[in-house]
Amino acid sequence: MSLHDDLRGIIPDNILHHLTRHFEVIGDIAILSLRPELNDYKKQIAEGIISHRKNISTVLNKVSKIEGEHRTAYYEFLAGTRTLTCHHEYGFLYRFDIGKVFFNSRLGFERKRVTDQVQPDELVLVPFCGVGPFAIPAAARHARVIAIEKNPDACHWLSDNISINGVSQNVCIINGNAFDIYLRPHKKFDRAIIPTPYGRDAILRVIAPLVKKFGMIHFYTFKKWHQVPVLIEEYEKNGFHVNFFRSCGNVAPNVYRWVFDLIKSGP
Repeated sequence: MSLHDDLRGIIPDNILHHLTRHFEVIGDIAILSLRPELNDYKKQIAEGIISHRKNISTVLNKVSKIEGEHRTAYYEFLAGTRTLTCHHEYGFLYRFDIGKVFFNSRLGFERKRVTDQVQPDELVLVPFCGVGPFAIPAAARHARVIAIEKNPDACHWLSDNISINGVSQNVCIINGNAFDIYLRPHKKFDRAIIPTPYGRDAILRVIAPLVKKFGMIHFYTFKKWHQVPVLIEEYEKNGFHVNFFRSCGNVAPNVYRWVFDLIKSGP
């Protein structure tokens, strides 16, 4: 039986349809964004989730959007008492406090798609690296990774995670603003992986000069479908070849996260 089936008769049918059938799971934490119509049934919903998913010990209701320089949200506890968790993803382990850092478990496949392209001895730049879900798999493929993150809490967990996953020698952490730091390595980067926060597309102009000619930039941005053809044309005019692009999921009405694999054709 589904969660909806379990709650039928407990939550009136004219309200039950407001309960999403999909919610995010990060480690042993389930995260929902409940509609106000369901406020009187929070306890029953949390109990239903835990009874269905034996690996869940905490249920959170997101009560604010992800916002601020550190890209965090506010949560209401519906079950459990902690936001610290361990998340497993394609053989890697990430420990962090979801109340203090940003992490999107729905990008797991996309992170593997990108990091599987990393070659040994590449020099890879990862701004907005968070707790390491792009940086660590890249380092595990024997690349040398420069990981930039502004949130000191995320840097703390990133440091722990590179140790846990045995890649400490391959990752250099910079706790700083990717827009403010101008890196001059002995040679330009072979690859940049840019999980851009919403509204920060200008970072492409900052990072692109640091990538060598014919190097790869995996650039993430938030756009509506009709904006994509115009964006592709813009990238091509600005010295990039669009090697691949795809939608990585809906984030707001008619707004999607897109990834563009850009080969730098200019100097």
